[in-house]
Amino acid sequence: MKKYITALVSTLLISGAYAQTPAVTAGAAASVPVSASAPASPASMAKSDAKRDQANEKHIKELHTKLKITKEQETLWDTVAKTMRDSANEIDKVIDKRESLIPSATAIDDLNAYADIAQAHADSVKKLSMVFGPLYAAMSDTQKKEADEIFTQRGHAGKDQRISAK
Repeated sequence: MKKYITALVSTLLISGAYAQTPAVTAGAAASVPVSASAPASPASMAKSDAKRDQANEKHIKELHTKLKITKEQETLWDTVAKTMRDSANEIDKVIDKRESLIPSATAIDDLNAYADIAQAHADSVKKLSMVFGPLYAAMSDTQKKEADEIFTQRGHAGKDQRISAK
């Protein structure tokens, strides 16, 4: 079960991490001046969203290929892919909201915005878990082994060997 949860979290992180703004730890967030960043324009946010959509679509196609989804599994896969797309869009919305607040945000506003992003990720993991379970159950043992390999973080000492390393 732990391996299954790790696989789902890895999937979400792969599909959602691209949507993150530059990483700032909670402790560092309070020490970075919020007004140091230029406000994101609607056009720049739309451009960023389009890039993230492209990256997400590429990731979905790679997963489909690497998991060797069969014709019989396509309906289940389509549900997983739709959930990944929907989750990415929800995460984009909270990131865009945070970016629009930057010019006038207080440290508390910024921390709350990061909490909203983290909550969107957590909600996405739950949704993905619900729809990935039936697909995983329908997979052959070979596909399950491949899914476990793809989604399990094998690297230690700072190495992340998820899907892109295969």
